[in-house]
Amino acid sequence: NCTRVSCGPGSIQERWLRADLRRHPSACTLAYWHHPRYSSGHDGSHITLHAFWRDLYRAGAEVVLSGHSHDYERFAPRDGRGKTSKVGIRQFVVGTGGAFMTGLGSSRLGGSQVAQNHTFGVLKITLHPRRYGWRFVPIAGKTWTDSGSGRCHGPRA
Repeated sequence: NCTRVSCGPGSIQERWLRADLRRHPSACTLAYWHHPRYSSGHDGSHITLHAFWRDLYRAGAEVVLSGHSHDYERFAPRDGRGKTSKVGIRQFVVGTGGAFMTGLGSSRLGGSQVAQNHTFGVLKITLHPRRYGWRFVPIAGKTWTDSGSGRCHGPRA
C-alpha cells in the first residue's frame, strides 16, 4: 500500500525491486501487489506504481497480478510507459475472492480485454519456462470464465 510506504522512484521499495530483479533474472516473471497499476474498477489506476511497472518491464516481466478492486479484469500487454504493446506486461486485477463486488467504470480503460463484476472465483496462473497460461475458475454453480496463454520473453538488455 503506497499510502503507508513510498513506492515512487528511488524509494526503498523500488530500489529493492530493481536489485531483486537484477539478482534473479528469469525467463518468465510474475510480480504481485495489492493495488492495480491499471484498472477500470471503482478505485481506478494507481500512478504511484509506475516506477515498479517500468522496472518490471525493463527486466522482461510478463505478468502483474493485483487485487483491491472487487472485480476481474485482464489487460493486453503494456510497455514500460503503459502503452499497449505486443511484448509487454499483462496485468490481471483479481478481487473476486468473495467479499462483495464493486463497480466497473462506465467506460473501460484502454487495453482492457475482459472485465466482469458478477462472478466470484480464483485465477489459476501457470508459469512454464517459455510461456504462461491462465484460467479463471468460477465458484460452484457459475460458468463465467476466462483463459488463455502468453509467451515469455525473458530479461531485456
